[in-house]
Amino acid sequence: MAYRSLRTFLERLERAGELVRVSEPVDPVLEMAALADRAAKQEGPALLFERPRAPSAGASSAFPVAMNLFGTRRRTAWALSCEDLEQPASELRELLHLAPPVSFWEKVKLLPRLGKLAAYMPKHVADGPVREIVEDEPDLGALPVLTTWPHDGGPFITLPQVVTRDPETGLRNVGMYRLQVLGPRRLAMHWQLHKTATAHYRAYQKRGERMPVAIALGGDPALTYCASAPLPPGIDEYLFAGFLRKEGVPLVKCVSHDLEVPAEADLVIEGFVDPRAPLVREGPFGDHTGYYSLADDYPVLEVTAITRRADAVYPATVVGPPPMEDLWLGKATERLFLPMLQMVFPEVTDMSFPAEGVFHNLCFVAMRKEYPGHAKKLMHGMWGSGQMANTKTLVVFDDDVDVQDHAQCAWRAFANVDAKRDLVVVDGPVDVLDHAAPFFALGGKIGVDATRKWAEEGGREWPEPCVHPPEILARMDALYARLVPGAPPPRRPRIPVPRAASWSPKKGVA
Repeated sequence: MAYRSLRTFLERLERAGELVRVSEPVDPVLEMAALADRAAKQEGPALLFERPRAPSAGASSAFPVAMNLFGTRRRTAWALSCEDLEQPASELRELLHLAPPVSFWEKVKLLPRLGKLAAYMPKHVADGPVREIVEDEPDLGALPVLTTWPHDGGPFITLPQVVTRDPETGLRNVGMYRLQVLGPRRLAMHWQLHKTATAHYRAYQKRGERMPVAIALGGDPALTYCASAPLPPGIDEYLFAGFLRKEGVPLVKCVSHDLEVPAEADLVIEGFVDPRAPLVREGPFGDHTGYYSLADDYPVLEVTAITRRADAVYPATVVGPPPMEDLWLGKATERLFLPMLQMVFPEVTDMSFPAEGVFHNLCFVAMRKEYPGHAKKLMHGMWGSGQMANTKTLVVFDDDVDVQDHAQCAWRAFANVDAKRDLVVVDGPVDVLDHAAPFFALGGKIGVDATRKWAEEGGREWPEPCVHPPEILARMDALYARLVPGAPPPRRPRIPVPRAASWSPKKGVA
C-alpha cells in the first residue's frame, strides 16, 4: 500500500502496537536522541514526540517529531509497502531477468508488465498537501531540528530527501545528506566527495550559476528510504519509490524554482546554493561510524521558502555507535540490491552487511566457486562496482555458509583462512567518513578468501564441517520442539556441496 502521508504510516504502526506517543515535553537537544538511541538498540517501538520543547521557556514546537520509524525489519518492510524485504527483492529479480523480446508475440506478452512499470512513473500534479501552508519568510528555528550528540556543531536535519538536478542532462537526483542549521535561513550542505549532488554542484560551478535545491521531509516513508538507496546513475529515486509503492509518486513544482518534490510530503525547504560563495564550516557530527566526523568546509544553502502540510510531522533519526535505526535501512538496501549485484556477479548467492561494520566497513559474501582464484576475482570485481568501492573489508565464503549468521561466519573465516595465502590488501577509495584512512577518502582495503582451498590454491586435503544426516535432524528437531515448546529454530551449517579434489579447464568442477 502507498501511504498518503507520514501520519498514515504512523497510524498503521499505532494499530499494530508499534508506536509509542510521548506526551511529556522532551528537548530536541540531546534528549530525543538519547531516548531514540535506547529504542533503536533494543528494537523498540517508533516514537512520536507530541510536545517537543521549543527554545523559548515553557513553549512547545508546533511540529511533532517521529523517530525510530525504521527501527525493526518488520517496520522497514511496512515502510516499503511490503510484508517482508524479500518480496520486493524477488519482484526486482524477476524484472531484471526479463529477456529482451525477439519476436512480435514476445513483445505482446511483455506489454502487461511494461504497462505496470509505466504506472510506477512519477506523476506531475498542479498542487498537493505539502503546499497547504507557504512560508515566504521562512525560519528554520521554528522546526524541532535535533542536536543528537554533545559535541555536535549544532542542530542537524538527519532524514531528508535532498533534490538536485544535473544542469546538463536535466536528470534528477534524490540523496540523503546531513544538513546543519546555521541560522534562520541558512543550511550547510554535507554532500560528500563521491555523491551525485557533489557532481551537480561542480557542474553549476563551471557554469557560474546558482544551484536550486529542495529538501523534502516526511510523506510516504518509501520516499525517505529511496533517498538513502545507492541507485545506479540515471535511475530516478522517485521512480524506484513508485516500484516499491506500486503507484507513481505525485510531484509538485516548488514555489521558488522549478524542481519538483513529493506533493504528499510533510515539509519542503527550498533554496539556492551559490557555487561562487565561500564555503562554510560544518560539523563536527556524531556519525553512523559511531565516532564524531571532523568539521570541514561545505557549500551553504540560502533558504527561500518553506512549504508544508497544516498537520506536518517532522521525521528524524539518530546515528552513532551500532546498532542503530540505520541498520534496517542498510538491510533493506542489502536485500533489494542483491539482485542487481547478481546481474553482474551471478556467482554470488547471498551477502550481508553486519551492523558492527556500519555498512561500508564489513561485507560477507557467499559464492559458487567455479575455478581457482575465483574468490579473489570476485573481490576485485566488487571493489570496482558502484558503492561497493567503499567496502573496507570483504570476506568471501562458499555458498554452503549462511552469511546472515554472523557467528557462523566468524567460525568459518577463522578456521579456513591462512593469513599469508588468503588475504588481499589493496589501496583505493574509501568512505570520506573513514577516520582510520591515512588520507582523505583514500586508504587500504582487505579481502579475505574464506572459501575451501583447492589443490591449485595451495590447499591440502580439506575437511568438511560436522553435520548430522538430514533425516536424523528432522526427527530430532521435531522431538526437541515437543520437549521445549516455543524454542527458536536451529541455526547450523548447511550440508556442504561435494567438491572436486582438483580442477582443470577441461573437466571443470564435479
